[in-house]
Amino acid sequence: MIVNPQLFNYKLIIGSLIVAVVSLSVFGFTTYETEKTQQQFLEQEKKLVEGELSQMLENYDEITESSVILSQQLLVAKKHTTSALEKLRLLKSDFSVFARFKTEFYELKSRNNFLFKTVDSLTVLNDRLKRDKILSDDKLDQQKNANKSLSTLNASLKKTIKKGALLTANSFHAKAFKSETKETTKASQANRFEVCFTLAENTLTEKGAKELYIQILNPLNNVIADKGTAQFGEFLLFYSNKQHINYNNKVIDVCTNIEARHNDKPFIKGVYYVSVFHKDRKLGSTQVVLD
Repeated sequence: MIVNPQLFNYKLIIGSLIVAVVSLSVFGFTTYETEKTQQQFLEQEKKLVEGELSQMLENYDEITESSVILSQQLLVAKKHTTSALEKLRLLKSDFSVFARFKTEFYELKSRNNFLFKTVDSLTVLNDRLKRDKILSDDKLDQQKNANKSLSTLNASLKKTIKKGALLTANSFHAKAFKSETKETTKASQANRFEVCFTLAENTLTEKGAKELYIQILNPLNNVIADKGTAQFGEFLLFYSNKQHINYNNKVIDVCTNIEARHNDKPFIKGVYYVSVFHKDRKLGSTQVVLD
């Protein structure tokens, strides 16, 4: 059999071309699939990073309203995050460029995480301080209320002590006399009154001289043996007799005679009202009935 060399060479060339075309087709398809897969991966990565950046911005919007101390730092960080998000959205599908961006993103994320943790710590501290302030305010209010109660109690005690320190008297009695020693109940015979009482013992009362005023009013409400008036503030006292007593906190029996003046006689029939005063305060009273 005779082989034509030229025809053989043609067949060899055609076979080689077919193999080359098939190889190129397979390589092209493989490269296309690889690039397609890489593109999908890159888009997925961009979405993940974009999601994290968007979440950071939401976090900034939440904390910038409540944090005053780091407000300036938060604004700068938010600005950088917004810039990074805009840059990412404009980024082309290039692995080398995206790799550099991702490195910058991790640095930004690290700084932001540190800032968020600082804000969280400050928030916890601020909440604790607010609680402490509320507790302090409550304690202060309680102390104010306690002080107010003590002030009220002290005022009440002072009032009680002041009242307890007042000069007091008892055993008031009065008689009418027609002479030095003879008692009478007849209005026509009487010309003087004897008034007696007892100053009580009181260790709280201030020691010293006390002025006591005796007032006798006839049935017509006129003062017997009028000695004038004594004024204590707005209180005006008409009195019949004044006694100076040196009080030493012990019991003192006091008796005094009140002589009728010429224009008091003759006494009229009826009830005579006898009262004893220390300054403007009435210590006690009694009555004498003349018929």
